[in-house]
This record gives sequence, structure tokens and C-alpha cells, in this order.
Amino acid sequence: MRQFYLIDTTLRDGEQAPGVVFSLEEKIRIASTLDAAGVPELEVGTPAISDEEIAHIKRIIDQGFNFRSACWARAMEADILLSAKTGVSQINISFPVSDILLNSMGKSRSWIMNEMDRLIKMAKDHFQFVSVGAQDASRAAENDLIEFVSAVHTSGVDRIRFADTVGVLNPMQVHNWFTRFVKRYPSVEFEFHGHNDLGMGTANTFTALTSGCHCASVTVNGLGERAGNAALEEIVAGLSTSYHVDCGVNLKKTVELSDYVAEISGRKLHASKPISGEMAFKHETGIHCRSLRKDPLAYQPFLPSEAGRTISFAAGKHSGKASVQKILMDLGMEIEENRFNEFMSSLKNHSSTQKRGLTEEEFVEIVRCFVSCK
Repeated sequence: MRQFYLIDTTLRDGEQAPGVVFSLEEKIRIASTLDAAGVPELEVGTPAISDEEIAHIKRIIDQGFNFRSACWARAMEADILLSAKTGVSQINISFPVSDILLNSMGKSRSWIMNEMDRLIKMAKDHFQFVSVGAQDASRAAENDLIEFVSAVHTSGVDRIRFADTVGVLNPMQVHNWFTRFVKRYPSVEFEFHGHNDLGMGTANTFTALTSGCHCASVTVNGLGERAGNAALEEIVAGLSTSYHVDCGVNLKKTVELSDYVAEISGRKLHASKPISGEMAFKHETGIHCRSLRKDPLAYQPFLPSEAGRTISFAAGKHSGKASVQKILMDLGMEIEENRFNEFMSSLKNHSSTQKRGLTEEEFVEIVRCFVSCK
């Protein structure tokens, strides 16, 4: 089974999410945790943003992390030269390739071909590793994309990035893309960069990696522009559980980082978000909870401990006796057997009235009522 690797772009594409700004200290903590998690490459910023951005990138590089560091640049001489000032060893140069983007930017396909050799040559003079991105590749005509990849390959770059810039692909299309392109260009290293506008960013990224693509860029929590990107922690867990491949990234560390990035970005995680959401390993339904007490994999794809999480049971309308007894045990409380059915009815009625599960305080209050009334 061929190996692939992940590139984290939380510090670049993640911070491009509207309203998100990371301080230098926050960036260093994110980078440090990603380094500890074993992520081999980070896209650490866009130097063209400001002098402060350049200074931040330099400080990240000065930390001496193990990951490879890259900057993102537009297909412009000025962006390449600004990136060279940061000290990173890699650069990702992005060319718009779809007609809609080219027209919106006042560029033409001949502009791409005229500028490509010059800009790639300049980049190779300043960086150890040069990647060229096909921005909005998913909306480009296939013949135009083939022409672009052929020209980039001839220029001798180290990697070509296919970007689903507005998230319009589906997994079948991604599979067809990479099986064809990898076969056509066997010596080219390909990267996939997927967005989540239609809710398929993570699925598309998983499909790319399992269809011949060599690497993929992701972000913590899927943080990014509009609906975001593919989520690092979901890809790591998906590869391990669904594809049985260890991609070399520590899942516990990514979940630890998930909470931190949610906090500093101001983007609260949805309670049911896979892997790192508050409800990802919480159960209420009686039949599920009863089985889970016997086997924690009965109604879970993997052990919560693999993500640094714990299984928990919620009290509510759908609770069964087994789960409620477990909650009572954890709280060091007990209901007499002859009152248990009455207690369960009271608990479920309260949940139905409130149209939600019970908080721990509400649960304890009902228990105390039954204990005090015996």
C-alpha cells in the first residue's frame, strides 16, 4: 500500500477564514502542537499580507521545528521575492486555471504560459522545493488542465497542487481525476487541496489520498474560507479507521489542538462534529448504551481513548436502565430498585418537557427527590 503525507495549512488557509486572526504566540503554539503530532509539512503564511506576517513567519522558522515550512504566493514576482525573505525552504505558487478565475482577474491562458517558466525559474533560485498550484482546477476544462500540468511538469517543479477552490467536486470525480492524472504523469508528485462548500471536503481529500494522490493539505477543525477545508483530525482518524493506514500523525494531539483552535479562532465547534465535537462519543439511546457497557465498540467506530476522549452517557427521553445506572454509579448515587421505574418516568418526562437531555444538575435534583422521598 503506497504511503502519502499531510500538509497543514491552518496558519495560512485557516487564518483566511473571515474574522480570524492569530497572534504570534498562538501561531507558535499551533505550529508546536502540529510538530509534536508529527505533521511533516506546514504552510505557514502568505508574506504578501504584510511586513508583520513576514516577521511572524520568520519567528516560526526560528523555533527549529521538524516540519518543512512553506509560504503561499500568487503567480507574481513580488510575492516570490517576499517569500524568499522569510527563510522558508518551500514555496507554493498559485496560478488561476479556470476561465472564470482568469476572467475575474483580467488574465488569459497565454499569460499563464508566458509567466510560468520565468516565475518557476526565479522560485527555484530561492527555494529548495517549488510547488505550483492549479487554483480552481475543479472548474477548469480538462484539456486546459492537461496543458497546464504538462507545462508545469516540463518546468521541473517538485509538486503540483490541484485545488478544488470552491468545493464543487464529489468523491467520484476526485477518484477519476487522480487515477487518470497519476497514470498519465507517473513521475509527478500531486497534492490535493479541498474545500468544503458542499460538505465533501474531508471525503474528497480522503478519496484523493486513496486514489493515488501523494499528499493533501488540511486544516485543524477544517477552519478556512466560507465553509472551510478538509479537517486534519477527521482525515487522520478516517485513514486509520476506514483505510487501516497510519499516516504518522498523532490523533490525540490533533484533538487537543482542535479545542485550542476553536477557542482562539472564535469558531465554536458544532457539538456533533466528528472526532472532536462534544457529542462525538456521548450516548443516550438505551439499546446503544446497554451494548456499549459490554463492548465499547458496539456503537462507536473506534475507542474514544484513541482520540484522547472518553465515552459518556447522557440522561434523557431515550435513556435506558443500563445507562442511567452507569450515570448513578459515576456520581456515587443510588436509587432503590422498587422506585427505579418511577424514577425513570420522572426523568423522561422532564426531558420531554424541556425538549432536551438533562444537565447533570437536573439529573442529581431528580435523584435527590427520590432519595429524600423514600
